[in-house]
Amino acid sequence: MTQQPFSRPGAIDLSALKQQRPAAPAGSAPAASGGGTAYSVTVDEANFQTVLEASMTAPVVLVFHSPTQSPESTEMARDVATVADEYDGRFLAASIDVDASPQIAQAMQIPQVPLMLVILDGRPATQPIPGAAPIDDIRALFNQLAQQLTAQGIAGRHQPNAFGGAGAGAGGAEGEDGEPELDPRYAPAQEALAAGDIDAAVAEYQKLADANPADHEAAAGLSMAKVLQRTQGVDLNAARAAAAASPDDIDAQTMVADLDMLGGHVEDAFARLVELIRRTAGKDRDRVREHLIGLFGAVGNDDPRVLKGRQALASALF
Repeated sequence: MTQQPFSRPGAIDLSALKQQRPAAPAGSAPAASGGGTAYSVTVDEANFQTVLEASMTAPVVLVFHSPTQSPESTEMARDVATVADEYDGRFLAASIDVDASPQIAQAMQIPQVPLMLVILDGRPATQPIPGAAPIDDIRALFNQLAQQLTAQGIAGRHQPNAFGGAGAGAGGAEGEDGEPELDPRYAPAQEALAAGDIDAAVAEYQKLADANPADHEAAAGLSMAKVLQRTQGVDLNAARAAAAASPDDIDAQTMVADLDMLGGHVEDAFARLVELIRRTAGKDRDRVREHLIGLFGAVGNDDPRVLKGRQALASALF
């Protein structure tokens, strides 16, 4: 599955769809239809606009599928819903059956099924992601997207659907000012990230990690914030040139690994450091190993890329 960095292209044009069927009233929750999880919704023409509005709170992952044209695409839609549920509101999975709602597929100019599209702030945040994918690849994609949300200080979360099943509410919990409420544990760190104060974010995440070593989200946030801290003001081309000129320079190699992480090239970052571990010994090897383990923590220990990276690390060490 292709790496998908977030971007902010133009808004989705729904004029053709609006001519065929009116959108649901603003602020209403997406309709619960066809079952689902706490953070998934079945989409049709009536609730599509409202689902898009939910992306003002946190990303919505649209999954276009067809039970008749591609049964595996429908299974993939279920897998996306399963993975979205694992993130406790950071994503809403929106399943669109193109057989039942061909107008949406036409309005979105969907060329094939299955196809995924991540929507943020009412706009596509990635290029369309075509083709079927196993659930491990879907988890890897969501992990990458979650890292980028943290790096960009995007902290909103969808709320579990009031129907207790298929879909999240459009707005999530709101404070008095109408803005989505942050999880109070992570709010100071996430607000610091949003303000561009990386040092303050590192300090806040460090407090959380020290107070509760079992807080895996705080640990992951700390690891990623440290990557951001180390790469502040670094010129990518100069860093790559330095690493190419000095393949055994630990500072140069770890810097490029950090930059690869931020660019979504997680496996490249891991591979670079594993190969460096093979070429080093003693304190130098320990230093690189600790850096690599920190990157593992930023991605998440359940990510299949981390599991593969740990196997490569064990092979390099022994």
